Amino acid sequence: MNLWTDIRDFLFPRLCLSCGKKLLQSEDGLCISCFSSLPYTHLGNTSGNEMEKCFWGRFPVVRASSLFYYAKGGDVAQILYAMKYHARKKLCCRMGEYMAGELCDSGFFEGIDYLLPVPLFSSRLRQRGYNQSELLARGISCVTGIPLCTDAVVRSRNNATQTHKSGYARWQNVDRLFLPTPHAANLHDKHILLVDDVLTTGATLVACADALLGVENIKISVLTLAWTR
Repeated sequence: MNLWTDIRDFLFPRLCLSCGKKLLQSEDGLCISCFSSLPYTHLGNTSGNEMEKCFWGRFPVVRASSLFYYAKGGDVAQILYAMKYHARKKLCCRMGEYMAGELCDSGFFEGIDYLLPVPLFSSRLRQRGYNQSELLARGISCVTGIPLCTDAVVRSRNNATQTHKSGYARWQNVDRLFLPTPHAANLHDKHILLVDDVLTTGATLVACADALLGVENIKISVLTLAWTR
């Protein structure tokens, strides 16, 4: 197996998304040097942090955190682009594992019953072949042991990209974007952690949370890989 890995890496070398350096077998996406210089938020499990405040007045969030700050053209943007459009499934899982490793000792996952990745619309899922948020959640689950819930919420349509929209247009774009399924009723009295790749205005995550607010005594927290502050 190592021989084939060596041959593959020789013919198709894996390069750092930031500096272009050839990656070691233990590295994925970024080399250790570039990875260590990423813009960490250091939000951890701080109650009432700035990201958590993004959801105040929108839904009763229990806690919220993100690992990195996002900046257009930065290294985190390169990671997200590779995860989303270059089929870097292993990188998605690795990022999830890293998120969990960074937050485990903080108590952030205490009391969480299920990880609920923000779903893709069915046609986009078929086209892409995977949901990067679900793979992030699987990485988190590997470290924490918290099970995934992928059948309680569905995306009702393939909404237009949020990238170039204003804040108000983003909110219009996600109106009733997610709908609960009959399985959502099983989440009564449960604490759910919504998992997504990046938080911008929060419109998508709030829309996903809205689909669950009819569930009796549900608690909702949020975790993303990156945050556009």
